[in-house]
Amino acid sequence: MATPVLGFAAFSGTGKTTLLKRLIPLLKRAGLRVGAIKHSHHSFDIDHPGKDSFELRAAGASPVMITSSKRRAVITERETPREPSLAEELALLEDSGLDLILVEGFKHERYPKIELHRPALGKPLLFPEDDSIIALATDDPQPSDSLAIPRLDLNDPRQIADFILDWLHACSGSNQPLRPYIP
Repeated sequence: MATPVLGFAAFSGTGKTTLLKRLIPLLKRAGLRVGAIKHSHHSFDIDHPGKDSFELRAAGASPVMITSSKRRAVITERETPREPSLAEELALLEDSGLDLILVEGFKHERYPKIELHRPALGKPLLFPEDDSIIALATDDPQPSDSLAIPRLDLNDPRQIADFILDWLHACSGSNQPLRPYIP
């Protein structure tokens, strides 16, 4: 069975990374093995000039793996620069033993997502045009009874973690509890 994937979609500055940094420990305490994929619209480099791995990559090696007793990273150059697809990136995490993959970004692709929305930013909601959004996490103090999806408090990561655990349980199709939630 494929690892469940859940995204967080929002405009820049909404607090996606901040929320994920608070959610991941809660999900891990519930016993989940959680992976993450972050889409960046900017060029980035995790290596630095002068380091052996940087020099190997600069010489033309691709991929280059940096590994130690605590972690590893694989740096792969794209032959032709292009926007990645979520499916390509998820394929790299196959068979990783994860219970859940959280995705930050890829908001225009169709996969289950929670939309984050802060009305103070003056940006439109995404969910009316994207039926793959399964919940709205907002700091809007004005409740809306007309939402067709669950509304969550953007400033309450525990509530959002509980929603995710319930969603995972529903996705599993099991009558057994997913895992005990440990606060």
